[in-house]
Amino acid sequence: MRNPLVPRFAPLCLVILLHHMTTTVAGDSPYTYTPVEHILLNSGSSGNYTASDARIWIGDVNSKFLTHEQSQSQSSLTTKAVKQAQTVPRVLFTDARLSLAPFTYVFDVTAGQKFVRLHFHPASYSNFNRANALFSVKVGGFTLLSNFSASLNADADSKDTISREYCVNIEEGQRLNITFTPSHSVSNSYAFINGIEILSMPTNLYFTPVADQGFDFTGLQNSYRVDNSSSLEMVYRLNVGGKTISPAEDTGMFREWQDDFSYLKEYGLMLFLPFNNTIDLKNTAKSRYTAPESVYRTARTLGNDSTINLSYNLTWKFPVDSGFDYRIRLHFCEFQPEIIEVSDRRFHIFIANQTVEKEADVIKWSGGNGVPVFKDYPVSMREGTEKKVNLYVAIGAAQKGETSYQDAILNGIEIFKVSDNGNLAGPNPDPLPPKNSKGNRTTIISVAADGVVGFIILPC
Repeated sequence: MRNPLVPRFAPLCLVILLHHMTTTVAGDSPYTYTPVEHILLNSGSSGNYTASDARIWIGDVNSKFLTHEQSQSQSSLTTKAVKQAQTVPRVLFTDARLSLAPFTYVFDVTAGQKFVRLHFHPASYSNFNRANALFSVKVGGFTLLSNFSASLNADADSKDTISREYCVNIEEGQRLNITFTPSHSVSNSYAFINGIEILSMPTNLYFTPVADQGFDFTGLQNSYRVDNSSSLEMVYRLNVGGKTISPAEDTGMFREWQDDFSYLKEYGLMLFLPFNNTIDLKNTAKSRYTAPESVYRTARTLGNDSTINLSYNLTWKFPVDSGFDYRIRLHFCEFQPEIIEVSDRRFHIFIANQTVEKEADVIKWSGGNGVPVFKDYPVSMREGTEKKVNLYVAIGAAQKGETSYQDAILNGIEIFKVSDNGNLAGPNPDPLPPKNSKGNRTTIISVAADGVVGFIILPC
């Protein structure tokens, strides 16, 4: 029996629901993707501004992306936030384009798969209340947002700004059109946008290649594909066991990788594996830009006590919109020196409370220590009537005799919502309860007299 693993990495529990597709990925920093298109539009601005990451955002006033008629229309306004928190970046979130009528941006881009990122600062703008911003957004035939309330979403997340990332495919000869339409169901509603990013991506980074059969739902015979007729919304992208990775630290696609701690639900005595800056990550020709090196140099594991490891699963909880399918991508890399052979660390993976891997083995998947690899799993979250449902991802240790070490490992998680008949729009969160001001507080005193209980409400 081998000795327990040296406590170098953090445990990770992951619940996976569907079947898998395995792909090894590159880990060399020289492999930085250079997008064909890299459009950064600062809506409502007439000048160009350099952000803290040195990227230059261009104003949309009199730009080629917005027709002169729409730019000068009285229903389409350029405005500034009435009040802006100190934590809100001045570049991108100070100016906005706001409209009481539909307006469209038109981008002439090459054919292929693109990132579309929308940035919103749901503040109150001159003569426009933030609560009246209710609108829909479409890209071509895809509905990205419907009756979207930026303020409700920002308040629910306790954030001043919100961003949404989508993946869409543009066919040869097509333009990328983004249309904002105020809601017809609410009077005085308006649409607004602060910033738009358009970036090309490596072919089939998140889509299924034409010649690929896709991957299977657990227990079903039919295969699952995310082809060019679909669109995706990125809902979670996590660097497991490590710090947040800023867009500037990504592999050229300016994706943000959040730290995972706030999503951990059950974590026992897990360990996080310290950043390993000495291992020589071994590259493969396939999917070189899948994730930054930092993702594969940190991880979580269950811990060093095999008895405790067998008693729990390391679990993450993700609230997602019900009524959709999701594509889950898990990133792995064995970089502890003890793990070098097949079956050294074999473990279980669960998604949505279903077992998707009974014998997960990163060395077997990747071919060796220090070789990054990812696996994709589709999961259906269509049941239930609630707006949100919890999607659980977990990992757990295999029994003695099945593996040399009773442990599990995970480096990164990405979760994408898959369009349903062209729709990606989910419901708005419920409004937060109003905050009681000091002058509105009340005191309730119970009174009993002659066997009758009553209550007196006194203002404070």
